[in-house]
Amino acid sequence: MLLVVDVGNTQTHFGVFADGDGRLEHWRFATVRESTRDELGAVLSNLLALRGLRFADIDGTIVSSTVPQLSDEWRAMAHRYLDQEMLVVGPAIRTGMAIRVDNPHEVGADRLVNAVAAYDRVQGACVIVDFGTAITYDVVSATGEYLGGIITPGAEISIDALYDRAAKLPKVELACPRSLIGKSTVDAIRSGIVYGFASQVDGIVRRLRDELGADVTVIATGGLAALLVPFVRETIEEVDDLLTLTGLRLIWERNVAGYG
Repeated sequence: MLLVVDVGNTQTHFGVFADGDGRLEHWRFATVRESTRDELGAVLSNLLALRGLRFADIDGTIVSSTVPQLSDEWRAMAHRYLDQEMLVVGPAIRTGMAIRVDNPHEVGADRLVNAVAAYDRVQGACVIVDFGTAITYDVVSATGEYLGGIITPGAEISIDALYDRAAKLPKVELACPRSLIGKSTVDAIRSGIVYGFASQVDGIVRRLRDELGADVTVIATGGLAALLVPFVRETIEEVDDLLTLTGLRLIWERNVAGYG
């Protein structure tokens, strides 16, 4: 059984792939930057137990992380509780994908993992829109090359900034707006955030298609995709909440001989 872990700035998404049939159990929890290896081990043990699984069932591990200190803690957890060296997605890892950017070391691990998974699925040009702490757009060519991308502040960051910089505006929980025209300050903020980011996605993807000169498959993923994608009018073909975890499995298989 393979343990795959995606550590984001806001959420950690992880799961286990069963050997042979590829079945996946997965969970999300808030990323706490101060988490220790023992705390991570306790969370993992408890969640595995809910599915009748144990540490002894895990025979492989891989992590991608946007929080460097937590990469070290997950590796320490795997070493202590699983007696394994955890594979970490980084510059030296084999992905099977050429990276056509100025400095490949700058590409976030999660973005590269998403690109690998998306291209493996569509076998053609694609754009991955990841709705997380930031909203990222990653572009893969028809021949499977990572071409680069776009990064914008995410919806929750924008809400926080609005609250911090505008003294009279309340802190608003991100949720579906009741209507386009808000009948209260809270409704107006929700409408602006949700419809604003949905329109941003449509606009940026249209521009990407124009620049690439070809149609591309657009796949959405990330913790906020389920909330925001329904308001995107025309550019996203599908939502895959498990895209990053699937990419981690693929990269694991490309780096560990005899697995998969």
